[in-house]
Amino acid sequence: MAKRVLTTESGAPVADNQNSATAGAGGPILLQDQHLLEKLARFNRERIPERVVHARGSGAYGYFEVTDDVTGFTRADFLSQVGKRTETFIRFSTVADSLGGADAVRDPRGFALKFYTNEGNYDLVGNNTPVFFIKDPIKFPDFIHSQKRDPFTGKQEPDNVWDFWAHSPEATHQVTWLMGDRGIPASYRHMNGYGSHTYQWTNAEGEAFFVKYHFKTNQGVRSLSGEQAAELVGKDANSHQTDLLQAIERGVNPSWTLHVQVMPAAEAAEYRFNPFDLTKVWPHSDYPLQRVGRLVLDRNPDNVFAEVEQAAFSPNNFVPGIGPSPDKMLQGRLFAYADAHRYRLGVNHTQLPVNAPKAAEADNYGRDGVHATRYGSRHDKNYEPNSYAGPAQTDAALAAPLAIHGWTGTYETPAHTKDDDFFQAGELFRLMSEDEKGRLVATIAGGLSQVTRDDVIEKNLAHFHAADADYGKRVEEAVRALRED
Repeated sequence: MAKRVLTTESGAPVADNQNSATAGAGGPILLQDQHLLEKLARFNRERIPERVVHARGSGAYGYFEVTDDVTGFTRADFLSQVGKRTETFIRFSTVADSLGGADAVRDPRGFALKFYTNEGNYDLVGNNTPVFFIKDPIKFPDFIHSQKRDPFTGKQEPDNVWDFWAHSPEATHQVTWLMGDRGIPASYRHMNGYGSHTYQWTNAEGEAFFVKYHFKTNQGVRSLSGEQAAELVGKDANSHQTDLLQAIERGVNPSWTLHVQVMPAAEAAEYRFNPFDLTKVWPHSDYPLQRVGRLVLDRNPDNVFAEVEQAAFSPNNFVPGIGPSPDKMLQGRLFAYADAHRYRLGVNHTQLPVNAPKAAEADNYGRDGVHATRYGSRHDKNYEPNSYAGPAQTDAALAAPLAIHGWTGTYETPAHTKDDDFFQAGELFRLMSEDEKGRLVATIAGGLSQVTRDDVIEKNLAHFHAADADYGKRVEEAVRALRED
């Protein structure tokens, strides 16, 4: 039987389906990568009108207050002085299930935050884990397909879930997070949030820094066992929504303390592993947490559909002093999120009240389209430049430029001195107590033992062995025992 060739929608053969085209081995992704853009654009249009991922969510309004001076790292106005407050809107969510899914399930949680700043909206799109399953956005549609409902059975299939992970060794770190004790948060209030990606901050002098965001819950981290979660789902499938709504209505306003890790931009190239790899964390011993401020949620939405379901977060909504890094996953999301919103909500989704700027005014030459609500005066021009005092560019870049090197093409992650897919998963396992290790192993074995192909099981076991010998041995023994039963 002839080998099947992967092609684009137009039938052209695909040379590389694992790595996006970049400007040099460590550079940003190129817009000319037609295969990447086609995959992401098609993926965004696969479901109507529900979000493709993060469909089940809850939201709340609040404020962010600066508690510590960070002006040495960024010129962002909303971070410019201690005591300054900025209105915010947050959307929490599960990832894999549909809008009607339960809250208390083992799944990463979305932690998407919109700051209504004086310089326009700044969106920070993160999760409750500091890492992710993959490091290149070209694999994202395939990853989500493997985790969502199977097109034949209509339910999530262990064969699909673990088969993808078997072929994606970089997922081992996030799998360890997900299958561990924090895999099922007790509520949205009792989990941390992370920007996950690496971002760039630029100060008033033009100096660039790379940063990672950590929102530490002030309620304390609380999680559920599989048994506790199953019981809670039976009582209230909307348990996290119920908890958040009732807490705010009672005046028990949840809060988080924001810390950042800050890496001078010049140190990135020589760091021992790729600092823009979304499957890895920066050790706190190298880059300690520095406190920035606190996030407080104090108001529930009046209408869930209008304000939670129509909320649209785009990681390309930056403000002066904050910009992207060469993080491949972030680069892909800069396109994919906004494109998904244009499809799901329309090109004028930014004019909806929950998405429109509150402390600034949108003033541009965007016109017409479905559901347009913003109009200029009868004499306003819809082109630029013009001679009629229309809005003009500032000539001031939002962030410092990124240096790029090398030839265009598809590349694996640039080599650093310590840059494999397993060592941080092993470090995380070794940090756990014996009880935590036991629960982690039992959870992994419970899922992996349901896989029907022996070769898929063996590939996954090899990943755990590579992370830590004891980790691999325990998982292997547990899987064997369950399969023998």
